[in-house]
Amino acid sequence: MHKLVITGAAGRMGRRIVDVAIQSQAFEIAAALEAPNHPAIGTDAGHIAGIGEIGAPITCDFPKDADVVIDFSLPKATDAVLEYCVSSNTALILATTGLSDEQLEKVTDTSKKIPLIQQTNMSVGMNVLFALVGKVANMLGEEYDIEITEAHHRFKKDAPSGTAITLAENIAAETDRTYPGCIVHGREGKDALREKGTIGMHAIRAGDIVGQHSVIYSTLGETITISHNAHNRDNFARGAVRAAQWICGKEAGRYSMADALGIK
Repeated sequence: MHKLVITGAAGRMGRRIVDVAIQSQAFEIAAALEAPNHPAIGTDAGHIAGIGEIGAPITCDFPKDADVVIDFSLPKATDAVLEYCVSSNTALILATTGLSDEQLEKVTDTSKKIPLIQQTNMSVGMNVLFALVGKVANMLGEEYDIEITEAHHRFKKDAPSGTAITLAENIAAETDRTYPGCIVHGREGKDALREKGTIGMHAIRAGDIVGQHSVIYSTLGETITISHNAHNRDNFARGAVRAAQWICGKEAGRYSMADALGIK
């Protein structure tokens, strides 16, 4: 079995990863991490996840060694995760969004030393969309206006979502647009006409919405919409655990979820 470290283990995503990882029977939980002042410190991660005791108490200390880390936490924890993975030669599945430019540079540097996957959305379905949206935009051509909408729960801090940004980046790369210069975030005012070649970006925060993303391609006479709705967090957890199994034992380098999932 592979030794797995889960950061943010008492959070909404962390709890689901604990459950899915145990169900997979492919992992031993080497550490379930939280911030030092978190109220769950010392409580078994299985109890927090609702699956009973698994012998892995919530802690703030990284283990001596592990095979892979799954990081769904906060940007303020990312530097420590990167440093641990490099020092212990541990693979990393990085799903934390909202990283600074400096942190993104550190991720790139880290990928030269360990095997690493960084992705804004770990679900299998969304990664299929990532592969499709740019191709669809390119096939339809410049006469089709493109708008991206995303909706999440009221507690999400960053906007637009990392997933929406990845959708926009993939469309821009496929259609020779310059990102982020092509993005228009919402519209207001009496003179807010759409500019040709731009991509509209719209963020909704409400209730307990897990995650909804749509890419709208529209021209005079017709509209095509490609959407993904997350029913719960298990799809993200399953994708992350699947990626963690795949990356164990790989050579140092930056891999993609498409690599892990076999999406071409």
